[in-house]
Amino acid sequence: MEQKELLNIVANFDVTGKVLDVAPLGNGLINTTYKVTTEGEAPDYVLQHINNQIFPDVDMLMNNIIHVTDHIRKKLEANNTEDIERKCLRFVPAKDGKYYYFDGQRYWRIMVYIPDTTSMTEVTPETSFIVGETFGQFQSWLADIPVELGETIKDFHNLEFRLQQLEEATKENRSGRVDNVRDLIEAIQARAEEMTKAERLQREGKLKKRICHCDTKVDNILFDKEGKVLCVIDLDTVMPNFIFSDFGDYLRSAANTGKEDDPNLDNVNFNIEIFKSFTKGYLRSAGVFLTPVEIENLPYAAKLFPYMQAVRFLIDYINGDVYYKTQYADHNLVRARAQWKLFESADQHEIEMNIFIKQIVGQRGPAGQYNNLLNTFQE
Repeated sequence: MEQKELLNIVANFDVTGKVLDVAPLGNGLINTTYKVTTEGEAPDYVLQHINNQIFPDVDMLMNNIIHVTDHIRKKLEANNTEDIERKCLRFVPAKDGKYYYFDGQRYWRIMVYIPDTTSMTEVTPETSFIVGETFGQFQSWLADIPVELGETIKDFHNLEFRLQQLEEATKENRSGRVDNVRDLIEAIQARAEEMTKAERLQREGKLKKRICHCDTKVDNILFDKEGKVLCVIDLDTVMPNFIFSDFGDYLRSAANTGKEDDPNLDNVNFNIEIFKSFTKGYLRSAGVFLTPVEIENLPYAAKLFPYMQAVRFLIDYINGDVYYKTQYADHNLVRARAQWKLFESADQHEIEMNIFIKQIVGQRGPAGQYNNLLNTFQE
């Protein structure tokens, strides 16, 4: 966009200081992002175009984010945390009081830029521990949020819904590909009852939805120059979900020894050491509020997400590649089979995962909760 257009958009927000420049920032895949540079001591800002094709209810989206950041800020203040402005995102309202601005074609938002930060992308046991601890803390802070958040992407991690989509796609067979994948369809169906456990537990009143990030990865953590965690970013997908979402989705990508679309299935296996490091970090911070049912089903969560993603890739293959971008004719099928191999590998590690979790948690307390985690959480 032209500089003049961008400056006009910024002018509709309650920013302080004279704006000197608006320039592209980063390479976000969903939201186009710019850095707003101001004069003198005034803070700089981050201007983002909100992708309302993915997040159609922008009002709900921004209400969610403001509730979340306000609640985290109160937690930090109650703990007398230093340098809060660098440890919690702060969004700037538009001049009409809303936390977004519509220019007639696009939706925009502005947050305060946090300087002198860095990010990480490498997945190692060490970074996996940090990710687990950071997102466990994020969930812990939001476990008592006093407002009800909306679902920014409906049925995002609803496996029963995804399996229904697979059944419909198979019946329609719009691309004529079903015969190519009957073996995979049958394998998925054979495990469907087991893998929809979360939805059944919720209906039985044994499992509830909490506030989750729903996009757990090391890229979504901001660090200072010394490598210490500042805050969690990219809050668009923060919404009610089972805690399995944040736990399982990280492992789906981070604990995969191969690529998401690896055509050589020998490369694809579940890395149990990444699981152990991530679980240690996660339970260190989230163990204070999780129920026994949630903790006992963490190995199930590690299996759930490659299973669910195999279903989603297979649906798109059967439908003719209408959702995910593909590079060749059978790309979605290759993805689906790679995710299924990862699911099978995680399944083979389930006993080991269960034993590991039992080793690092205490006995249940009188209220049915697990006691404080044992000293084995030392790095």
